[in-house]
Amino acid sequence: MRKEEALREDQIRITVGANSFLVTLEDNESAAALRELLCGGDLTIPASNYGGFEKVCQLGTRLPSNDRQTTTQAGDVMLYSSNQLVIFYGSNTWAYTRLGKVEALTAGELEEILSGPETEITMSIQ
Repeated sequence: MRKEEALREDQIRITVGANSFLVTLEDNESAAALRELLCGGDLTIPASNYGGFEKVCQLGTRLPSNDRQTTTQAGDVMLYSSNQLVIFYGSNTWAYTRLGKVEALTAGELEEILSGPETEITMSIQ
């Protein structure tokens, strides 16, 4: 997908380094709050690798949450502690609020993109 194409109301774009991918958002209050946050413009936030299975990103704000014990899979995008976005390239079991799912990438492709040295990500609705 070219960056200029408009996203659907239930999608956001995440850019990590030179790679960009789409996330289809869940139909819940937390995902709606994240998308609303991005209506003010692109958001570039700090990110770090954790545990060999996830990229953890500090939102700098709190979103509504409804944490449930969940076993994640590669491509899951979750909210942790109401203020951290977590993008999984592996699996983990913990209490999260589901935000969405990465589209059209395999677990291997996600690991290659997300396990790299990048220390920030950018989210947008464009």
